[in-house]
Amino acid sequence: MKFGFFTHMPWPEDRTPDQIIGETTEQVQHAEELGFCSAWLAEHHFTRYCMGSSTLVIAANLAARTKTIRLGTAVLVSPLHNPLRLAEDIATLDLVSSGRVDVGFGRGSGGYEYHGYNVERDESQQRFRESIRILEGLWTTPDFTFNGEHYQVNQVNLVPPPVQKPHPPIYLAATRTPETLDFAVSTGHNLCIAVVQDTVAALDLCQRFVDKSAEAGFAIPMASIPFFRYCYVAETEEQAIKDTKDKLNWVADIMQWRNNIPVGSELHLKMSDWRDSRTELPATFDYLNANRAVIGTPDQCVAQINEFRKIGIDYFGCNFDFGGMEHDKVVRSMDLFASEVMPRLI
Repeated sequence: MKFGFFTHMPWPEDRTPDQIIGETTEQVQHAEELGFCSAWLAEHHFTRYCMGSSTLVIAANLAARTKTIRLGTAVLVSPLHNPLRLAEDIATLDLVSSGRVDVGFGRGSGGYEYHGYNVERDESQQRFRESIRILEGLWTTPDFTFNGEHYQVNQVNLVPPPVQKPHPPIYLAATRTPETLDFAVSTGHNLCIAVVQDTVAALDLCQRFVDKSAEAGFAIPMASIPFFRYCYVAETEEQAIKDTKDKLNWVADIMQWRNNIPVGSELHLKMSDWRDSRTELPATFDYLNANRAVIGTPDQCVAQINEFRKIGIDYFGCNFDFGGMEHDKVVRSMDLFASEVMPRLI
């Protein structure tokens, strides 16, 4: 079984950006030391939910400070980018990392992120499809030309080319929209599963993808799909719940808050004011723990992940750092996972 590290780089009000960057860097370096095969970064904009507005810049910093761990994006919101520049930046990252890049793409979730970039959210599906086709074309085709509804490329030769051939592995997020799943299947790209989707629905999505992929002639196995969950390991179940309850509640609160802001963002507002003024509650800790997380003792975590394995999951991604989890607790959880969970699953 393969194991990945994932982070949104959350930015609660009591933390500073330089602290988050420094701790994330240390966590990825530690993941490499512990034997994790990959580290994945999210992209979001204008929000404390995720400080990864320049994911590829952060990944380049990580590439310079690591040697073997693969560096992934989960996911880049390609409709918000110039696809030509995105192709150049990813190829350059592949070069400086000596071919260690995995690229995940998606359409994103925040309406105000599209508003901030002055891009119509209703255009995201078509922009997404065009951008993926352009990226592949630029990475593989001399004098590449593309004429789409939203993007045009005129006889371009990409410099530098990516190290990996024909290009870095591509993963597509298809959490909510059947059209995106069908596009992933039809293009032969792999899927990646986000922490924001309930486990039962996520496993069903994996099975539908595998079945459709086989029908389309690509036969991508479920074992190759990165399957991300919130993850925390402690010596006792009581300690695991104590350490994670407020943090997972913060995630639920800010996700609900973001969904209620069409323009601007929550950045300069206070979470406490939102909690006092909202008229309905978000998902509870118990719900998130049961449906989107692997939290508990080593024995409990092994048992939960083994249930995923029975269905075919063989690439498990751990989101250890959620809701502003203290750095020392993240590292301790990673250590316990590596020493007492991974050996029983590999």
